[in-house]
Amino acid sequence: MRRLLLFCMIWCCGVAAAVENYPYRSDYLWLTVPDHADWLYKVGEKARVEVGFYLYGMPQDIEVSYGIGQDMLPDNSTGKVKLKNGRATIDMGTMRKPGFLDLRLSASVGGKQYKHHVKVGFSPEQLKPYTKNPADFDDFWQKNIQEARKTPVSVSSKRVEAYSTAEFDCYLLKLRTDSRHSIYGYLTMPKIANSKFPVVLCPPGAGIKTIKEPMRNTYYARSGFIRLEMEIHGLNPEMTEEQFKEISTAFSGENGYVENGLDNRDNYYMKHVYTACVRAIDYLTSLPEWDGRNVFVQGGSQGGALAIITAALDKRVTACVANHPALSDVAAYAEPGRTGGWPHLNRENQMLTAEKIGTLQYYDVVNFARRVACPVYLTWGYNDNVCPPTTSYIVWNLITSPKEKLVTPVNEHWTTYDTNYGQMLWLKKQMK
Repeated sequence: MRRLLLFCMIWCCGVAAAVENYPYRSDYLWLTVPDHADWLYKVGEKARVEVGFYLYGMPQDIEVSYGIGQDMLPDNSTGKVKLKNGRATIDMGTMRKPGFLDLRLSASVGGKQYKHHVKVGFSPEQLKPYTKNPADFDDFWQKNIQEARKTPVSVSSKRVEAYSTAEFDCYLLKLRTDSRHSIYGYLTMPKIANSKFPVVLCPPGAGIKTIKEPMRNTYYARSGFIRLEMEIHGLNPEMTEEQFKEISTAFSGENGYVENGLDNRDNYYMKHVYTACVRAIDYLTSLPEWDGRNVFVQGGSQGGALAIITAALDKRVTACVANHPALSDVAAYAEPGRTGGWPHLNRENQMLTAEKIGTLQYYDVVNFARRVACPVYLTWGYNDNVCPPTTSYIVWNLITSPKEKLVTPVNEHWTTYDTNYGQMLWLKKQMK
């Protein structure tokens, strides 16, 4: 049974930082096999992991250093183990409360450092959020949406020949979402005369960026969906690299916007982002080609967070798909020994003050997850160090609407094409 799960990570260039944990054209291979096939244990149960290291497919009898700590937190213990026939078993111990432990491995071979890690969970279905639920949460967001709607959605649109095909047309849109802000997006529209279609809103992942790959998910349009892939900063995807660089430097770092105005709930940068998602739904449901019934949201990471947020704020949304949602239980780091979500504000000074924590309560995904009424399909992995499994489980545990999950333990901060395509098929099953 244990041999059903052989998972690996290697650093092709010999450095200790990467996003994915499957090797590609690599000489080296890590194998890590938890003694529970699903990588899950009950609180109090001990977890053991068999570790292997291979060169050209041959086991290596090397020394491996390791540390064990809670999800996203420092090591509680360290040690070393000598591999015999390329293998050894490490006892990770247990947890006395729900959560995840991370086994962090490193080895030096030929003067290069190679690292890997594997996380296992302990009764994660019992995880609860740190973030409080404000009494005036719903009033706050109703007022902000009403204020944004005082400005009619105005749209400029042009067909993009390079992204249009015989099956669908692609349009570059600029949507005015409130009195001060606009967003850009690519709309793909199926070419089926006299037909009506479901609409799908796809908010973006994190970062100061434009939409650079509008053709990557065109299977939605080919399958009969109207799809809007949006950005959130008002950055025209057709601007030059020089123009983009000039604008992006105005933000404090790649993800500085998620800290902008955090001392005050009314001034926080993400307020107009959340309402912009609702305004995008306003636009999509105004299209004469919309089928009048089906409104979907779909995204990953920050986009997964925004998908859940939009589903909670807008009851027109009939189904939601989210991968490893960011912005979840962000302030949890304020309590010693707790794991918080992206953007990991514990890594900077004075980012978890009482004022900022108070603001985060109105913007954290956990408080939107409580309010989602439509069916939800949630996907996450355990080895994710961007949106950790601790916070993804908390979001899952809070959703009370009909829900399905795809848990992929080996995944770090990525999903496969098959997973993403399967989510589109799931949306098709939700159609009314």
